[in-house]
Amino acid sequence: MNFYRNLDYFSPRRQERKVFVRNTSVFHKYFHNLKDINYINLFFSWRPLRTWRLGERKKKKNPLKTIILFCLILFNTVNLAAQTQNTAPAFFERGRNNMANEDWYSAIESFLECIRLNPAHAEATAALAECYYELAEFDEALNWVRRARQLARNNMSIANLEAFILIALGHLDAASAIVSDILAREPYNREALFAAGELDIARNRPSEAMLRYRDAVRRFPDDRRLLISLALVTLSLGDGETAAHYINNALRYHSDDYRAYYYAAYIYSQNGRITDAIRFAQRALHLRPGHRQTQFLMANLRYRNGEFEEAARLCDIAIAHNRNDMSAWYLKGLSLIRMGRTNDAITTLSNALAINEDYEFIRAILEETLISTTNLEDSRRIRWANWHFTRARSFRQRNLIEQAIFQYRRGLRLNPFATDRREYAELLRLQGFPARYLEELRFLQDIGFADRSLSDAVETFNSLLSNALFRQWQVDPIEITERHWNVAVFALAGQSSFIHADAGTVAAGIVRELLIHDRNIRPMNLEIRQTTFSQGFRLAREAGADYFVLVSVTENERDIAIKAEMFVGRTGSPAGVLHTHRTGTDRLRDASRGIVNQLSDSMPLRGRLLIRRQGQALINKGRADGIQQDTVFDIVKRGRLQTANEGIAVVYSNDELVGKLTITNVDEEIAIGTLSRNGFFDRIEQGDEVIFQLERTQRHIPENAANPELRTLLRTLR
Repeated sequence: MNFYRNLDYFSPRRQERKVFVRNTSVFHKYFHNLKDINYINLFFSWRPLRTWRLGERKKKKNPLKTIILFCLILFNTVNLAAQTQNTAPAFFERGRNNMANEDWYSAIESFLECIRLNPAHAEATAALAECYYELAEFDEALNWVRRARQLARNNMSIANLEAFILIALGHLDAASAIVSDILAREPYNREALFAAGELDIARNRPSEAMLRYRDAVRRFPDDRRLLISLALVTLSLGDGETAAHYINNALRYHSDDYRAYYYAAYIYSQNGRITDAIRFAQRALHLRPGHRQTQFLMANLRYRNGEFEEAARLCDIAIAHNRNDMSAWYLKGLSLIRMGRTNDAITTLSNALAINEDYEFIRAILEETLISTTNLEDSRRIRWANWHFTRARSFRQRNLIEQAIFQYRRGLRLNPFATDRREYAELLRLQGFPARYLEELRFLQDIGFADRSLSDAVETFNSLLSNALFRQWQVDPIEITERHWNVAVFALAGQSSFIHADAGTVAAGIVRELLIHDRNIRPMNLEIRQTTFSQGFRLAREAGADYFVLVSVTENERDIAIKAEMFVGRTGSPAGVLHTHRTGTDRLRDASRGIVNQLSDSMPLRGRLLIRRQGQALINKGRADGIQQDTVFDIVKRGRLQTANEGIAVVYSNDELVGKLTITNVDEEIAIGTLSRNGFFDRIEQGDEVIFQLERTQRHIPENAANPELRTLLRTLR
């Protein structure tokens, strides 16, 4: 009001005053409080200005006064804007906007500056913890969230955030205590219900999580996170139709949310409805252009839909944005292989391994491509074989014999004529297998790599084994080696993990390669990638497989879980389910080895009676197969053993059981024992089968673990 009264100094006339007010009202936006208005009143009360009349033109212009006026206005404006932008609330608001855009790094910068200006800012401290949580820096997130809880002890949102972080760190009991306390105070706290569901998932209780989410959805039927969480958990339990129902409800209530379309694309892709999944991914990208996760999902969907060229193009865009995006390199190489451009694929995958040589999925498909498409003398095979040999020596120096053997075998598969085979033979000797050591040295002699020390070793061990059991019975352990279980290893073509397309196919290839070295199981050389279960069943049955296995993979950035569903080859009935869960740099290899070990332990030990001498008999199984003295085998008529219609077992009648064999002496490759007949007549003949069936209580218990892919999808759901 004082400002308008002072306008009388400029003009006593009402009309001129109205004109001036209209022309000077622009100043109001530069001054925000009474103090600013008083300053300008004082300025306008300056005597020379009082003599100025609006509309009158002086003879002499004096622009200095006008310049001073506008400089004062500009200075005041800039000063006020700077003060407003550099306050703690301004940094906090900026950080929240960055979080909404999922720019976690910029958000962290803003929140740190906010906390520097106001160390007691609880909301900024909690938001900083949430940013570190989104970046999977859980230890740092825990530090900040505990600071936030000290500043706001009764804030349930911050308590829930601490529970989520503890779940991610694996501190499930501590997280459970926090969640229980929150639900005791607020029984329908939504964030606490989410945390309780994640606890159930982390404890591998998805059915309980589904019931919890379903009950919450009844209370909050339009909650986006609840509907998507329920859809994801239901999908993990194998109920794809119900999962689609829940995600469709989420889309109905949140038709403008790109995240709902992103998860819809994922769920429909897991159900095999690729066309619908592509449509949802396109809608998500329309609502949120440039969303990295949706772009990668789109590339994955294009690959699975057979659009390999488009998938490779999208991968090129991702690689140009981030050259260290190994998932994009992997998918591009896979697309090139499917297009038949194997040389381009080998080059692409080799370039990717130059960036990260420990990336297992890329190495697996690169080496499989080299083995299937190049000659043994190809220099690229020698190069990557040497990488395995170097790594094997590193494991050997640390006395990690099993890991070293795996690396030697992988390298020898690429380059069978490498002189590093002698180092592999040495490991066999250290494991107590002198006969196998001798055979490896003889192979080196045959291919022309014999030197004096190698020839001396051959002569020495040949002499040491002169009294071995196989020499006494005059048999060749290499010729009598026989595998009695035919197992086909498959993966469905549509089985892809959250990160890697055809993840099941890659894992199945490693499982089959590891089974090559199993002495009881013969992996059948059949096409791994099958379009449907029925196609795999038909192929396995017609090829005479005793069992066939369908391998699938779920994973996140740090963990992998492999599931192997076993089926009887004759009937297609379920035989068992094997699970492994691993973390670390070699998780794909270790998880595949876990599947092979469980499969080997589950199969009954089976052999053949080769030679009978009165009350003694020799079988083609020995110490290398786990045979021990006093082991008792059933002797069954030749050709009468049959797999059970369901489960992992063999069935035979008492009439087909002709006797027992009790092991008395065990060698590396063979064993001998005493015979006892079943019944009055001696019906035991050479060529009969021997079987050692494990008791059900002794069978290997599968490694059950939480679904890592589901845990990541729920953790990143915002």
